[in-house]
Amino acid sequence: TTVTLGSVAYPMLAKVGYGKDAAGGLLAAGGLGAIISPPVLGAAAFLIAEFLKISYLDVILMATIPTCLYYLALFAMVEIDVRKFGMKDVTFEQVETAWNLTKKYWFHFLSLVSIVVFMLWGFSPVLSVFWATVVSALTSFLRRDTALIPWEVFIGREKIGRGLWNSGLVKALSGGSLGVLNVAATCAGAGIIVGTVTLTGLGLKFSSIVLQYAGGSLLLTAIYTSLIVWIVGLAVPVTASYIICAVIAAPALIQLGVPDFAAHMFIFYYAVLSEVSPPTALSPFAAAAITGGDPYKTTLQCWKYTTPAFLVPFMFVLDPSGTGLLLTGSFKTLGNANWGSIALVTITAAVGIVALAGGLQGWLLRRTTVYERWMLIVAGFLLVYPTAAADVFGFVLVLAVLAMQWFHRPSTQTS
Repeated sequence: TTVTLGSVAYPMLAKVGYGKDAAGGLLAAGGLGAIISPPVLGAAAFLIAEFLKISYLDVILMATIPTCLYYLALFAMVEIDVRKFGMKDVTFEQVETAWNLTKKYWFHFLSLVSIVVFMLWGFSPVLSVFWATVVSALTSFLRRDTALIPWEVFIGREKIGRGLWNSGLVKALSGGSLGVLNVAATCAGAGIIVGTVTLTGLGLKFSSIVLQYAGGSLLLTAIYTSLIVWIVGLAVPVTASYIICAVIAAPALIQLGVPDFAAHMFIFYYAVLSEVSPPTALSPFAAAAITGGDPYKTTLQCWKYTTPAFLVPFMFVLDPSGTGLLLTGSFKTLGNANWGSIALVTITAAVGIVALAGGLQGWLLRRTTVYERWMLIVAGFLLVYPTAAADVFGFVLVLAVLAMQWFHRPSTQTS
């Protein structure tokens, strides 16, 4: 995703005024969003459904608000970049309008929609993906330039052998076969690890070790769990990282009263974060190859852009009200949900993300002083800790910084 996005977006970011490292970090952060965005998410989302014995639609439901908060964090960071560095609009020639492209290629979205439809009909995740693939293949023939097998083969203008050899079908099968090798090998290895951990009881022992070092503290247990997921994720992809840590780390959180769906979503999000963690930060390294930037500086920039959003998972586990961000974890219980509590925790998280973005960037209404910057950072951490006292102190700090910036604006405004 990062490579595909980068080839299109980097020239525009460069024209706006982004440096190579900052542009690469932003591209990597944007590519990371695809893994956590409904309705498809990543392969690990199907595994969450299997582990928890719930519908895949419930996983989509749980990911909805956190995904919105993730993109809010990116929007806030980019908006501050624009104001901080005085970036200008870029005019570029528009060959095709979005509406024209939609009219031409609307059928490409059917495969995504069909996955959800098949799941609603009661199909398993595997069968849903299979039939969505069939839908994608059939709808490709609606246009000559997207047909998996050239129209000329069917009307006799081209020999079947030559037409098939050069067709999109063969290329798709070849690319898919090569692409699945890494996933298959990873899942096979992860399966062996999970089997060993389960049969030997190592998972429960490992959870006991984590709880012992944390002294029964939920906050410390969550921090240790995030570090474990990060370390495991340095060596394996997101899917394998989730599988392994769901077995060895999730029980520690669940033993402290965290709902199982919240514990698994916490691990899923930090497994995704491992994609941007050095020294094996694949997404930023791929972005750096496109922009020509330094891979490690690009990784640090990506961390900066994603940090506000990746504090949100702590809200899932540190307080029962935080599970409101996951919309109670199921469509079955959504009807009895406390919507006032869900709205409050969502707004609190959103304000905390914006405050933390302002603190990390050193800019809110204008450039911040050192004191204002630290006040925003502390406020951001307090607001993502879902307790009433922390929220009150967090809002007070944010309002104090806004007041200081507003009243000192005429004499300290900078371009």
